[in-house]
Amino acid sequence: MSQSPVGSATNALGSGARGMGKVLQGFKEFISRGSVVDLAVGVVIGAAFGAVVKSFVDGIINPLVGWIFGAPDMTNMWAFGPDGKDPIRVGLVFSAVITFLLTAAAIYFLIIMPMNALAARRKRGEEPEPAAPAEDILLLQEIRDLLAARPTPAVVADTTNPPTIIPPSTIPPAGPTAPPPPTV
Repeated sequence: MSQSPVGSATNALGSGARGMGKVLQGFKEFISRGSVVDLAVGVVIGAAFGAVVKSFVDGIINPLVGWIFGAPDMTNMWAFGPDGKDPIRVGLVFSAVITFLLTAAAIYFLIIMPMNALAARRKRGEEPEPAAPAEDILLLQEIRDLLAARPTPAVVADTTNPPTIIPPSTIPPAGPTAPPPPTV
């Protein structure tokens, strides 16, 4: 029975939808991996942490340096160059270095040190080594390993018996054969 054009279009759409479902399922599995989620969380927290450090530098460090050196912030301190041209601003670089050092110090003291301390505490409370397996378990493991190393019968048959090629003229016809006619 022939299929109507509408039915074939539905089938084609259905197979495409199933294919799209596989793609979406693969994407869902990719996104659900722990490493991708951890990375996304790290990026968001890192951006927020960078904003905190920048506000600390802009709100506290820059005014302190400004009080000491008499400039409102470090970005235009130690700027030199020809008139009418963009100056070389050493203070801007100095400000970026201070921001980097403060960020690195905060990450070290607020994240790395506590994580290392936690790892050391876990290591001190480490459970003792598991007891050695019983002798019968060791024997069973050895038997398992020896059996796994043996080739399967199919592999042995393939490697010891080369394939036989029969010429086409000697192959009997396929299907049931009729009995010879009776002799009179």
